Amino acid sequence: MNIEILELIEGAKKAKGLTVIIDVFRAFTVECYLFDKGAARIYPIGKLEDALELKKQNPSYVLFGEREGRKQEGCDYGNSPYQLLSGDFEGKTIIHTTSAGTQGIVNAVNASEIITGSLVNAKAVAEYIKARNPEDVSICPMGLAGKVSSEEDLLAAEYIRALILGEDFDIEGRIAHLKDHGASKFFDPDTQDVFPKEDYPLCVDINKFPFILKVSKTNDRLTVNKIQL
Repeated sequence: MNIEILELIEGAKKAKGLTVIIDVFRAFTVECYLFDKGAARIYPIGKLEDALELKKQNPSYVLFGEREGRKQEGCDYGNSPYQLLSGDFEGKTIIHTTSAGTQGIVNAVNASEIITGSLVNAKAVAEYIKARNPEDVSICPMGLAGKVSSEEDLLAAEYIRALILGEDFDIEGRIAHLKDHGASKFFDPDTQDVFPKEDYPLCVDINKFPFILKVSKTNDRLTVNKIQL
């Protein structure tokens, strides 16, 4: 098995084989919590205007949308796992557009299969890949807006690779380091409306969910569905 870590949107464009698009803070953490709360499906959308148009055509869909972390006008939610915990998503269809995570999905045009990854389901991702045993695996940490490397996404990528290969990995130590090296925005009093401090423990709750999220194309639309392991 050939495993490559390919960062950012440019990395996603180069991805081949079974591809893992990683966004820990916060897109694919949010999607895991949404499916845990009963969401039926998620439509990842690259352009905000396309997401808003889909919402306009389907008012019952729930629109999660952010740019630079901030909830956008016309969206029902931003991109905070904490803020969705009190919502009712049972059986709901979700539209999701973000600065990094969903951009990775739409740019991974050469992948044979796409799944998403975060710390909350890293072990499930690794187990799925080992069971599939593909020739090529591309792990794509999306970083900040898909343009700048981030500590948390690279951490998740390295952890998933170590789990696949059966290598030792000090995940607890790396998480402790992460709090002061990449997660400061969650503890800034001036940005609590965008990055509430309650998001951080939800994002680093390692291996909380025993499922993976797989991207497929249905009726010419990319769709994310949950696969229970």
